[in-house]
Amino acid sequence: MKMYIVGAGPGAPDLITVRGLKLVQEADVILYADSLVNEELMNGCKPGAVVLKTAGMHLEEMVSTMTEYVKAGKKVVRLHTGDPAIYGAIIEQIALLQEEGIEAEIVPGVSSVFAAAAAAGAELTIPDVTQTVILTRAEGRTPVPEKEQLKDLAKHECTIAFFLSATLTKKVTRELVEAGWSEDTPVAVVYRATWPDEKIVRTTISELDTAMRENGIRKQAMILAGKALDPEIGQSGHRSKLYDKTFTHGYRKGVSQ
Repeated sequence: MKMYIVGAGPGAPDLITVRGLKLVQEADVILYADSLVNEELMNGCKPGAVVLKTAGMHLEEMVSTMTEYVKAGKKVVRLHTGDPAIYGAIIEQIALLQEEGIEAEIVPGVSSVFAAAAAAGAELTIPDVTQTVILTRAEGRTPVPEKEQLKDLAKHECTIAFFLSATLTKKVTRELVEAGWSEDTPVAVVYRATWPDEKIVRTTISELDTAMRENGIRKQAMILAGKALDPEIGQSGHRSKLYDKTFTHGYRKGVSQ
């Protein structure tokens, strides 16, 4: 017995993968996170498909529903926003499904972090500036492990992408500054990336909370922070070795200046 956990992408219905869309079109039953997944994806369902919203369901209720349909021989798809591997709460679903003898195949999706970077026109890894991206969230009602406190992660001064942190911007600013970040470090906030009402706010660490408050952003926002988010970074002269004509690699021999 088998069901499918599919990443629906960040919002725009054409950003689901080809494999994910095919499964949606073939499914007998679809459960989707209606608070975040674009309902337009349901337009591709086959006639007679059962479509269930899960924003109001708790874990056991959702798994019980999936189990019932799978055991009845139905093709079941569970649609998650973005990519299921990032804050998708899928392991707890998979564990309960396994207890019922049901296998879960995961189909990746486009994460909101990459949709946000695209909307901001940003490359998150700039040669000689940063080669690392940290995906994290600020600590709020849900704790983070002691060794993953933001003040410690921020000491690397690489690009940081903040999920689920739109209401915790004062804390983000305070801990980044305490970790040694300059107050004028650039930030790009992308609200509802790829949705029709997408909004991009460019600001700095010190002005982050004010900028978000003035723009009425308190949910569904990706916060990208670090030197790589400087909109003028492309004019700074940083260049990769990949396309450097003097650099030899497995597919091209470098030439002398």
